[in-house]
Amino acid sequence: MRILFFGINYYPELTGIGKYTGEACQWLAKQGHEVEVITTMPYYPAWQISKAYKGKIWHTELIDGVKVHRCPLYVPSKVTALKRILLELSFVLASLVYWTKALFVQKYDVVVGICPPFQLGFLPLLYSKIMGVPFIYHVQDLQIDIAHDMGMIKSQKVIGLLFSIEKYLMNKAAVVSSISEGMLRKIRNKGLLHKDFWLFPNWVDTKTIRPLPSEQSLRKELGYTEQDFIVQYAGTIAEKQGLEMLIEVAQALPDIQFMIVGEGGYKQKLIEKVTMAGLKNIKFFGLQPYEKLANLLATGNIHLVLQKKSASDLVLPSKLTGILAAGACALVTAESGTSLFDVIDKNQAGILIEPESVNALIDGIIAATKQDLSIYKKNARAYAEKWLDREQIMKNFEDNLKILVKN
Repeated sequence: MRILFFGINYYPELTGIGKYTGEACQWLAKQGHEVEVITTMPYYPAWQISKAYKGKIWHTELIDGVKVHRCPLYVPSKVTALKRILLELSFVLASLVYWTKALFVQKYDVVVGICPPFQLGFLPLLYSKIMGVPFIYHVQDLQIDIAHDMGMIKSQKVIGLLFSIEKYLMNKAAVVSSISEGMLRKIRNKGLLHKDFWLFPNWVDTKTIRPLPSEQSLRKELGYTEQDFIVQYAGTIAEKQGLEMLIEVAQALPDIQFMIVGEGGYKQKLIEKVTMAGLKNIKFFGLQPYEKLANLLATGNIHLVLQKKSASDLVLPSKLTGILAAGACALVTAESGTSLFDVIDKNQAGILIEPESVNALIDGIIAATKQDLSIYKKNARAYAEKWLDREQIMKNFEDNLKILVKN
């Protein structure tokens, strides 16, 4: 098959959507499919163009058998709602160079739009209509729902317009796919016309990300001792995680070490708040190389998976897959009835607490220091091996693609 992916994030970004799109494309290319991607320069989660791509404009490179078409874009130094819109718009406009070529040079069998941004569906949809090929609208985050529920957009008229546009794109797609049953449930509840829905979950390489003994962790390298009880957060540092709660928690638990690993638009603001509070038991670290991920995940005693109530089932934290595969114990904030809650609760793969509650987080950490966490770790690894293995997930996706293209 000739497959075209369109998304704003791609490899070599190490976290989030770019990681999964990159791995999916590389897997499909290894199966002998002709895979191309229209994307931009790597910028996430640091919100700056990576050094290897600074100064570059439109160009094509071959990465692991995938033809990657890269476009320039505007990346703001400080992220605001307006500047984020400008970033997304700059990518869409810059990508027209490659979409125009696609209309005259290469006919693909299927096009896949990776959202967010939700408006990325327009150009794949236009191409699918002109060329008569199926379009898959793949949802990693329900971007508009998040903006609405977290109060990022106050105008009801604007929100209503955005929801209408999103619904139009979903209705026109041949398939709408997403990463969890909870997100698919929310998508179905948008009142779409009868349509094909695919579950296409995020995955983990269970051979690379595996349980490691404490001696192989990064404790010594990062300045911790074997006696330290470490509460670790590793992932994107964004406002929706509610990480500011950790300031009060760290103040209440001065003997606990809090380790925040990652990048994101909220990182600098959070560092400033921690500094103002004079806390010495919260430390920040940059992203670690992928080959060190298992070692990193062996460092913390427990791993935070924090979500605000308003983000429940609108995103499924990608960091959770690595935690489960590493056989680590997750401390998860989730409400009953969400996909995140159900995965942890039914499989006893971690500790569940109430979202957005400082007291619940403090109590959960204290409880974790006093109990044997081995059963959670064992169950986490077992769940990852059964449900999150990349080979099986990608094989199912490939089979679905073949059926869609034949029809």
